[in-house]
Amino acid sequence: MDRLGRHVALLEKWNRRINLVSRESLRAVWHRHIADSAQLWSLRPPHATLWLDIGSGAGFPGLVIAALAAADAPELHVRLVESDTRKAAFLDTVIRDAHLPASVLSARIETLPPQAADIVSARALAPLDALLATAKIHRRADGIGLFPKGRTVHKELADAARAWRFTSRIHPSLTDPTAAIVEIGGFDRA
Repeated sequence: MDRLGRHVALLEKWNRRINLVSRESLRAVWHRHIADSAQLWSLRPPHATLWLDIGSGAGFPGLVIAALAAADAPELHVRLVESDTRKAAFLDTVIRDAHLPASVLSARIETLPPQAADIVSARALAPLDALLATAKIHRRADGIGLFPKGRTVHKELADAARAWRFTSRIHPSLTDPTAAIVEIGGFDRA
């Protein structure tokens, strides 16, 4: 909780200068961002050692996952990818201040060599179809994708199925009855 509290305190401070989250969602940060991100924790494979969070922005879900890993899974490292250098500086500050098992790559995901991650996640970044293209490059062969999605989750799954063959599980969101977390297992281009 101390690590998450440091994240929230720094978010409130930095959000005045950099638009990390909306003012409205900042007022409900513990439910809207922290709890929403934390629900991914129980979906991780037990053997995971590298979690890649793309388009990390304000650190959701990546920094929340790193805070949970610091307490419960010291073998897990979280790598956050953020191309906006100001947001990457924010992420680095939280990692340092909260002593999180994480690092930041300040680059566009398309420019990075394959990361061989056990888990690839992204929250509010792109449609599932585009996320699968990125995850294909950066996950291990037996890795998974965990992608929180809103009320259009079924449309995104149908759209992705036009270009991809994949196995998926839909986990109802614990924080929003209209949302879900899409867990993607094996997948390849159709």
